[in-house]
Amino acid sequence: MRNPPLPAVILVVLAVVVTVVVGFPATVLRLERGFPANETVELEVLRARDATRHRRMLQSRYGGVVDFVVEGTSDPYLVGLYFTRVKLGTPPREYNVQIDTGSDILWITCNSCNDCPRTSGLGVELNFYDNSGSSTADLVSCSDPICTSMVPTTSSQCSAETNQCGYSFQYGDGSGTSGFYVSDMFYFDMILGKSMVANSSASIVFGCSTYQSGDLTKSDRAIDGIFGFGQHGLSVVSQLSSRGITPRSFSHCLKGEGNGGGILVLGEILDPSIVYSPLVPSQPHYNLNLLSIAVNGQLLPIDEDVFATSNNRGTIVDSGTTLAYLVEEAYDPFLSAITAQVSQFGRPVVYKGNQCYMISASASDIFPPVSLNFAGGASMLLRPEEYLVHMGFVDGASLWCMGFQKVQDQGVTILGDLVLKDKIFVYDLARQRIGWANYDCSMSVNVSVAFGRDEFINAGQLNSSRSTRKFLFGFLTPFFKAFLAQIIIGLLILQ
Repeated sequence: MRNPPLPAVILVVLAVVVTVVVGFPATVLRLERGFPANETVELEVLRARDATRHRRMLQSRYGGVVDFVVEGTSDPYLVGLYFTRVKLGTPPREYNVQIDTGSDILWITCNSCNDCPRTSGLGVELNFYDNSGSSTADLVSCSDPICTSMVPTTSSQCSAETNQCGYSFQYGDGSGTSGFYVSDMFYFDMILGKSMVANSSASIVFGCSTYQSGDLTKSDRAIDGIFGFGQHGLSVVSQLSSRGITPRSFSHCLKGEGNGGGILVLGEILDPSIVYSPLVPSQPHYNLNLLSIAVNGQLLPIDEDVFATSNNRGTIVDSGTTLAYLVEEAYDPFLSAITAQVSQFGRPVVYKGNQCYMISASASDIFPPVSLNFAGGASMLLRPEEYLVHMGFVDGASLWCMGFQKVQDQGVTILGDLVLKDKIFVYDLARQRIGWANYDCSMSVNVSVAFGRDEFINAGQLNSSRSTRKFLFGFLTPFFKAFLAQIIIGLLILQ
């Protein structure tokens, strides 16, 4: 008997493998053609059908990278925040939300919020979420396991009258919001590989804000909500990664120059120059162990205990903070070192209560480089633009003011957008570490497309480093790769 063609044998073998693995009883199914046998179908139609199938198959089993648009800037005199857009509800509506690594929950302003801003000085139209206008919206009840186990007890507010799982948050700047939790569809584009972008969706739980206070009530920087990227179970990152939809990581590259913008992905940006420092375990924020600060290569006389993590101390990374904040014991020697380096080239002045410097040359020629040194041997190099703020010109001289602010009475050191801009930042939650590297965030980046490091794509141009065939084969376990390889080699010998 003549041996069957090799591809047919491989298909049979694959079918056997699947049968063995699944182990379910065989069932006879009637198969029908997807297209009539007596009609000619164009290749373009077949390719489109296969592409849809491949996206659905990959999305349902393996997940991918989610790419977000980034707008805004770190300049406190322009925007002073970075934001992105999310699509929620059915039919989907788009909302602008601030990117905030210092909080956990995604919340959107409800249409029932009476005192919330109706216009924004950021030049964006404000949209309000209406759960009654979405066919896929469900309110989270007080008895729901999400409310009883996942919602932080410090922020939960359950009303016996409405049976709605509510929340109340207070932010570090004194602003706050309260409302109720709702479950609805979240729509996003998922990058699966070379020229493969799937229109994806998943049900998530988020907050519907019915009350806001503090700076959240001001129209000058009003936005539709806040997108919390914390580690808590209710963060969008945690919700999606726990279901295998996305990796347990996210990354951003916030552009500081010009009109700002940048890159934000649920996934891991890859770059050979990235250095990593371990996260301090069991903390509500992204805490790092800051050990020392150097100005122009000289370590400052700072006791590292002032940076140690405790109830009211530590060093956190927070994209929701515009500037940067340094504890008093570190701020004073830091300011003195900068002033000593600059005094012979510029004139120190106090402007509106801030330490500033008037210089006539380029800031990079006058101000020294600064290094923040963290646990794990990772250093963060800061250019003058990453610890100073340009205030404009006075009598022909350029006025630069200290962007780091002094924190009184044993506070927390906060690295905000002033420091985070123009760098790749990777929040590797699976390995509990944060990585960074200086980078031009107007350029495209390589992002890991799998949950490991074997595959990567270019998020800017959506190019894959490997062919689609290798991309698909890469998802098979090592055992089955070896198993199939042995079978194929055997078949080739039989041929």
